[in-house]
Amino acid sequence: MNPLYSPLFSLGRSSWNCAKCRICLPRYGYNPTTSIQPTPSTGPQPYPSTRAPISTYRRYSSRNSNGKNRSYSGKGDSRNGTKKNLLYASAGASTATVAALAFTDEIKFGYESAERTGRVAAGLGICINDYLTTLKKKDEMEDREEGSKLLKECHKRCAVRTLHVLEKNGGIFIKLGQHLSAMGYLLPTEWTTTFVPLQDRCPVSSFESLQQMFRNDFDQEIMEYFSEFSPEPIGAASLAQVHLATVRETGQRVAVKIQHPELAQWAPLDLSLTKFTFSTLKRFFPEYDLSWLSDEMEISLPIELDFEREAENANRTKAHFSHIPELPLVVPDVIWAKPRILVMACEVGHRLDDLEYIDANGIDRDEVSATLSRIFNEMIFSPGAPLHCDPHGGNIAIRKNNRRRGANFDVILYDHGLYRDIPLELRRSYAKMWLAVIDGDMDRMRKYAKEVAGITDDKFELFASAITGRDFTIVRGDSNVSITAPKTSDEKENITGALQDGLLSELVQMLGQVPRIILLILKTNDLTRALDESLQTRQGPSRTFLILARYCSKTVLLEQVEEIKEMGSLFWPPNTLKLAAAYIGFLRVECKLELFELWLVVKRLVGIQGMDFATPGL
Repeated sequence: MNPLYSPLFSLGRSSWNCAKCRICLPRYGYNPTTSIQPTPSTGPQPYPSTRAPISTYRRYSSRNSNGKNRSYSGKGDSRNGTKKNLLYASAGASTATVAALAFTDEIKFGYESAERTGRVAAGLGICINDYLTTLKKKDEMEDREEGSKLLKECHKRCAVRTLHVLEKNGGIFIKLGQHLSAMGYLLPTEWTTTFVPLQDRCPVSSFESLQQMFRNDFDQEIMEYFSEFSPEPIGAASLAQVHLATVRETGQRVAVKIQHPELAQWAPLDLSLTKFTFSTLKRFFPEYDLSWLSDEMEISLPIELDFEREAENANRTKAHFSHIPELPLVVPDVIWAKPRILVMACEVGHRLDDLEYIDANGIDRDEVSATLSRIFNEMIFSPGAPLHCDPHGGNIAIRKNNRRRGANFDVILYDHGLYRDIPLELRRSYAKMWLAVIDGDMDRMRKYAKEVAGITDDKFELFASAITGRDFTIVRGDSNVSITAPKTSDEKENITGALQDGLLSELVQMLGQVPRIILLILKTNDLTRALDESLQTRQGPSRTFLILARYCSKTVLLEQVEEIKEMGSLFWPPNTLKLAAAYIGFLRVECKLELFELWLVVKRLVGIQGMDFATPGL
């Protein structure tokens, strides 16, 4: 194709295309108005097939800058060669431009895929090299404290690098970081504290991209359904963001949860990168096998990305707690749901760690803590109750409500994407294990730890510390400190030191062997424990243990009643005696717990500080 007759060239009106071309070119058979003649075999043609030979076009005349005629022979003229090169370069650029426009989406996706993969690979390689170098230096050091300091600095460097990668890639990487930030029982504090900002610092999708997604999913414009839709989100999470809107037909004010449009596109690659990361870490550090994290994400992420399932979870939770009106829990009503869009009633509140708001509105922090404990113990121990497995600070809000009886606040529970159903037998064994923990009965603890998670005696101490978040000497009762008392700075240092001295690798290996549902229960426990600590209550964890024990004892009682019923009528004398014994055992626990709660109330009223009431044996 002669570049002079390229349609792109003629439309571009290049500055070096002389004005006489429109006169002289038709003379040689070229008509700009009929220059494109597509044929089935060769596609668009730049000029008619009856055109003169190209050599003819090279001999047309024009005037030079002096007004004299100049003939271009096409030979031996460097300026002509330069012009010819420019013409061919223009044609090449034009062709490349057309190709790029035709494959823009594919090119962009390929580039961004390479970029995401490169970030993960580079960050992973640098961190692995940093750890290998640091551990080698640490082993060569005689001063243990200096070695520990060196390792902490390495933890911090690698955590900051990883945070940068997670934030840049976004999507499920943010979700992974949020999960890791709550695993204080597993990761060094340098990692968990560095990842805390991921709870709030999430990516925001543009309003234009949301509009396009709405068109794609519903073949309708957003403003056809909503009379008002705030372009700016009121909140953004790792998988979605929430906008305030008004339904055009009813005028109802709603919160619209919309999935990040690009999430579905990147999810398969990101899951593969996550799996690659943990498998690579396992290859270099086999004692720190975290591959179960990527395995769990492969199962849970598709569920979380289905907003119709989230709507079902929200409705189940709302129905379950409707029978417990004394709990000030609010689950927003679901208006309608599609796989990537969820419309709910607008329920707005403040973060649980907004202590200034809580105190300014006369809300009792201890009552808030007790409410959270009741809500999540209800989910764990009550038959048929679904378990919310992601109760971090961004998914729970609080607001003042003077119309409630017994409490002057509401606790609002958001994000019902990650739920699990706990088998009844597991609920019962888990309850018995916690009663043994509170009672300090090591033999029963070992028995039920094996039933719950398959924990053998050699892993028992580690498991007991993981589920309680406490040093095992306190769990065992060797210390003067009660398990219901707040953690001391010495205890925190002991736990951190134990993790650095090799306990961490044992913990990682153990968690890789326990059932996945136990991992989610541990995650829920750890998140709620963190929420409780953020409230800075006067009573510490004492009351939460009290509430836990009540739910556990009730679970055991219901099991005993069921077993007695299977043996025959409850009015048959032997069964009646067994039923009475079961209730007496339950009442014994209740009386001791009521006494403990009375002591807490007395402490609060009198203002006694630094004095603890020993947890009663159960």
